[in-house]
Amino acid sequence: MAKRPRRVSEIYNLGRTQPTLDFVDVDVFTDTPVFISPRALAQLPSDWGDGCVALIHNFFETVLRHIQKGKHTDAERLLAVLREPNETHLGLSSGRSRGRALGEGSAHNVWEALSHSAAAKSGLLKDLEDTVLMVFGIGPDIVSDMSTNIIRAPLIEYTQRWCTYYGIPLESGIDSGPLWDPAKRQWFSKYVELPITKVGKLLLVPKIIVRRHMLYDLQEYYRHYIIEALRKEELEAGGSLVHLLRDGTPHVTIKDLKEKYGTGKQTVVDETIKRPELLDEYKAEKDKEDYIPLGHEDLSNIEGTEKVDWDALLTNVTSTPTGNEHSTAYENAIEALLSALFYPDLTNPHPQHKIHDGRKRIDIRYTNMGLTGFFRWLALNYPAPHVFIECKNYGKDVGNPELDQLIGRFSPSRGKVGILMCRSFQKKELFQKRCRDSAKDGHGFIIALDDDDLRELVKIRRDDEYFQRWSLLKVRFDYLID
Repeated sequence: MAKRPRRVSEIYNLGRTQPTLDFVDVDVFTDTPVFISPRALAQLPSDWGDGCVALIHNFFETVLRHIQKGKHTDAERLLAVLREPNETHLGLSSGRSRGRALGEGSAHNVWEALSHSAAAKSGLLKDLEDTVLMVFGIGPDIVSDMSTNIIRAPLIEYTQRWCTYYGIPLESGIDSGPLWDPAKRQWFSKYVELPITKVGKLLLVPKIIVRRHMLYDLQEYYRHYIIEALRKEELEAGGSLVHLLRDGTPHVTIKDLKEKYGTGKQTVVDETIKRPELLDEYKAEKDKEDYIPLGHEDLSNIEGTEKVDWDALLTNVTSTPTGNEHSTAYENAIEALLSALFYPDLTNPHPQHKIHDGRKRIDIRYTNMGLTGFFRWLALNYPAPHVFIECKNYGKDVGNPELDQLIGRFSPSRGKVGILMCRSFQKKELFQKRCRDSAKDGHGFIIALDDDDLRELVKIRRDDEYFQRWSLLKVRFDYLID
């Protein structure tokens, strides 16, 4: 008996696996145990990410404002709209994915927790993720569910884009669910186009914004900030909790501090209200901390799917015949390989991205997350918010026209770094010199790669745990600026 297709890639015969997909390849009959993280959204250097963050801030600010002004009916009305977003198939539901009705009983509980929260009333809460530390009954799952509801409109647009690209059928006249209007500060809904599976409508979620854990951790904040502040104060005051060690050093035990001041969120809230600088310090430190996206192996372990087949991805490129009639197949194979190869530093690929009102197209445009290594260095030192890929499936050599074509895609706002992919070079050294001349003339930075270079990059990714350094790319880029 044939196995029933469960994942998006299987249901719609995408011919792709999770490493080559920008979105989480969910099993639509259950939940994938990951969460949408507002902090991960804030890391995205893109208009899409900025828009999502703005929506979340706007909604949370509106709810807090109502609570602080005593408009509790208005605050509860806004929260009552929220439901567990079953259409993403993310979360911790047991068995078949289903909503927990985060809108009737649960939404009331969220409102009650916020409305009775001294942190909310005092103005101490500023971000939605602060609630994980400061509000009873709110944990990572509820923060994720709230975030998903608030950014539903951007997720619908994201879903429609990838469905159009992969040919996933969209059905019209589908109720969008609640959408947040930041101008009117209220919910609305409309009919949209969305894919429909056997279990209902589907929303795709970028894998770059999901995590297993939120950045903020209650116990970490309590242990390293609240407790340490209380210890310091007891020592300075010479209080009853202070005792001397054998060498005469004054000391206060954690056990004694917990017995005197208590544990849990109530203690965290009470002591933070007295010392709001502690929360600021904690958040400032967490902002410096790497909040790395889930890697290929992480997602494979979570989803129970196969590891990356680097040989297959590479072979799909190198076995594609040369010539214009195979250019689309070559471009698709390059996009699949590079999306897996450079993730999570390069993400959100836009194949056939239009610029200049559609008069020009870029084969592939990636957003440069620049989390580590070469791409991080690139983002910090050069105009590289995006990295552009041009694919030339020629059976002949590339030359100045192809170089000029990629240069024409650059701009100060889009970025001035690109990779020109081709099958081989008859005079590789000569073309690299042309790329260096272009860089020195201020036209932009182009790294030229052929099939042999791809083989080397795949070897680096597969064999080197420090692959983010991308030594081959760094050497090629240094040549341009030398």
